[in-house]
Amino acid sequence: MTVKQLSIFIENKPGRLSAVTRLLGDNGIDIRAMSIADTKDFGILRLIVNNADKALSVLKENSFSVTITNVIAIGIEDRPGGLAGAMEALYANNVSVEYMYAFISKTEDTAYVIFRVENNDVAVSALQEKGYKILTADELYDM
Repeated sequence: MTVKQLSIFIENKPGRLSAVTRLLGDNGIDIRAMSIADTKDFGILRLIVNNADKALSVLKENSFSVTITNVIAIGIEDRPGGLAGAMEALYANNVSVEYMYAFISKTEDTAYVIFRVENNDVAVSALQEKGYKILTADELYDM
């Protein structure tokens, strides 16, 4: 169970982030979660959207460098130590986390985390074994 994530390489200059978000909005693509990492010259904008394939097409048609990566989305209890349990489940199964980011939802007692790991199948099994709910793409997009 994975979710498609867009990784968009953008120049670190005024207006580029605005251009991406406007392009997606104008094409009816809803951003559900996002993260950006930057350097002096460029950034990597990571997005979970309601229609990754359409977003990929629209962005490529407009000369953006973009790829799709399969990531894992889980719900965790929104309490101190909630994330620690998930991290321990991955560590116990020798799964390395390349990066992760969290987002808010309408559910008051649940936080959601996106993981990019080296082995999705092992990570999903490890997390499910410890009782973590792995979100389907549809569940994530409907939030």
